[in-house]
Amino acid sequence: MQTVDYVIVGGGSSGCALAGRLSEDANTTVALIEAGSRKGASWLVQTPAAVVAMVPKNINNWAFETVPQPGLNGRRGYQPRGKVLGGSSAINAMAYIRGHASDYDHWAEQGNEGWSFKDVLPYFRKSEGNQTLNDEWHGTDGPLKVSDLQSDNPFQQHYLEAARQVGYPLTPDFNGPQQEGIGLYQVTQLNGERWSTYRGYLMPHLERPNLSIETDAVAQRIVFEGKRAVGVEILQNGQLRQIRARKEVVLSAGAFQSPQLLMLSGVGDADELTAVGVPVLHHLPGVGKNLHDHPDFIFGYKSSDANLLGLSLKGGLHGIRQFLRYRKERRGLLASNFAEGGGFLKTGPEQAAPDIQLHFVVALVDDHARTLHSGHGFSCHVCLLRPKSRGTVSLKDASAQTPPVIDPKFFDHPDDIEAMVKGYKMTDKLMKAPALSRFITSDPFTGNVSTDDDIRNVLRSRTDTVYHPVGSCKMGIDDMAVVDPQLRVHGLEGLRVVDASIMPSIIGGNTNAPAVMIAEKAADMMRANDEPGTTR
Repeated sequence: MQTVDYVIVGGGSSGCALAGRLSEDANTTVALIEAGSRKGASWLVQTPAAVVAMVPKNINNWAFETVPQPGLNGRRGYQPRGKVLGGSSAINAMAYIRGHASDYDHWAEQGNEGWSFKDVLPYFRKSEGNQTLNDEWHGTDGPLKVSDLQSDNPFQQHYLEAARQVGYPLTPDFNGPQQEGIGLYQVTQLNGERWSTYRGYLMPHLERPNLSIETDAVAQRIVFEGKRAVGVEILQNGQLRQIRARKEVVLSAGAFQSPQLLMLSGVGDADELTAVGVPVLHHLPGVGKNLHDHPDFIFGYKSSDANLLGLSLKGGLHGIRQFLRYRKERRGLLASNFAEGGGFLKTGPEQAAPDIQLHFVVALVDDHARTLHSGHGFSCHVCLLRPKSRGTVSLKDASAQTPPVIDPKFFDHPDDIEAMVKGYKMTDKLMKAPALSRFITSDPFTGNVSTDDDIRNVLRSRTDTVYHPVGSCKMGIDDMAVVDPQLRVHGLEGLRVVDASIMPSIIGGNTNAPAVMIAEKAADMMRANDEPGTTR
């Protein structure tokens, strides 16, 4: 039976960053448990454009589904999550976004002391290794490398020109003093290669004798002695074994699997655990509640422009040339994250911060790339940044091998679809600007949409996740909080949650960079307090 100081469950965006930081101290031993493989640095992961091979399939991907969503006409949503060292930072679109400063100030206002924007900005800067920006907003020496796009795709200039034509502001840095506007994303890449948290925080340090990485290891339950977490039981190569923790067990398994593991271990709503045959260790009703995500709709258009990704003879010839260029220069199409352009807009003057986000894609995207179309095209996502709907993660049964029951409850709150109607109109206006509309040959998705009811119908028919689930182990001091502002699980000892599930409310942007920030801040808190007290 292996014994270390810290056992971290989940080798994803937060888990890799936390393991890397904690193991910097040679006197601290760390074990990182990852259900996926060690292939976090394979060509499939490192080549940005190869994301199209992973997201639609169960390649390095849990490929979860939701329960049927009444707000989406009864459709099941698709929830890809990383299953490899690096987690979702190994299969995402690499957009480096922090959210709006007011998001973090709101966390602090809810009783989460130490989580205001001025408190978390130093951790964003500590994690960031920006290759082009160097000012009070950015870091240049961090493990998570950030760079401008290396795709050299001229089509993005048409997108920016369309924004000028309709009067939307342009923003050169979404993580600077002004988030609002249209621009191009910076990405978590270095020299045209994906830079996941595994590659940044762990790969350079695999020789550390105090760092153990266990892959293909599925956590079955947290081991407790009384109310103190003392280890984790894993299933690896068909064998059950335990890894014990002298100091703490940390869950970094994400918004679906961190609450799942808590519940499998007897921590959650007592009635719900009893109903699926899990013995109750500690009644904590907030576990698995408060799940929320950015609901996302995609405009898609066919086009004949060869700079856009597509299935055609000319596209194939262009792809061969781009493959050879990427091998030589690490630039061009294969360096693209596809969602190259973006934007943050306000649907009304009463909004204190942008409430919708755009992702402009140099390909025709349909059903998470699970449906392919012949020819070329482009797309534009629009998502609602602060939805009011709240869903749940729950157990189907008492087995760790059974996927969690995921219910984001998209459009459950009536205000969400009304806000998305406004977002639809603003995005439609941008897509119909002359700079873009001249490239459109057909619109295969929306058809004849002229009224608000038409928009609501198409939204319910085509909306799904933009891959930002959070909140299911929320941080706070109220009765439904799961962790305190030190990320310690309420009422238990030696147990923390460190990932996006602790967000009390979703931030206004992509969630990968904030998940890394959470780990950076957690590492400092854990070093400062090796023996966490019991709360509530």
